[in-house]
Amino acid sequence: MRDVLIMDAVLETYEATDFTLWPTAEQPADRLLALSGDLSPLEVGTAMAVLAGYNKTHRTRHDPGPCDGLALLRRLVAVESVIAPGGLRLRDTASGITVSPGCCFGLENWRDWLGLLDGETPWLGHDPAPGVEHSGSLVRLRPDAECPAGPPVELPLSELPVLLDSVRSALAGFLGLVGQWTERDFPSALAAQVVAKLDEGLALSAPLREVP
Repeated sequence: MRDVLIMDAVLETYEATDFTLWPTAEQPADRLLALSGDLSPLEVGTAMAVLAGYNKTHRTRHDPGPCDGLALLRRLVAVESVIAPGGLRLRDTASGITVSPGCCFGLENWRDWLGLLDGETPWLGHDPAPGVEHSGSLVRLRPDAECPAGPPVELPLSELPVLLDSVRSALAGFLGLVGQWTERDFPSALAAQVVAKLDEGLALSAPLREVP
């Protein structure tokens, strides 16, 4: 049986814990929410709680921050650049091995994976830090570089652009849901601004390059 690789854009959901400014879904057991156009409204609410809550403009220690959803979304639109805790998760459905993003990588940096095509070794986070090893036309990835025991996920470089394009399509689907979700309870003008801000922050619109 041929290995099947699936790449997801995932968002860490810790920021949504105890969030109360709008309804959210129960968090996944691994605290990683895969973003796509298939999310439920409550799951979109969870994602937006993370994105809006994690991105903060400068304020004094005496300022508690936004106290309602509208103000929180306006703050998101006002930040200089969006930071999205998470990254890309690569799963081998045949072996069951999953390589998840390490801490501090950031979903906004998902295009760094393109560097693999040039023989680069992108930093994919820490605690744990995924292991990356080039081997000709393959890249071998391990969930934790400090504990390399066990088989890796073998990623043919020829498949990487296709996988990354699937990520971009999933993020585009997610942004479509964000627009619908925002328009349901907030001004339509704000919905367009939120979508544009996330589109820019997640580096979605620019095309992916072709395989050299």
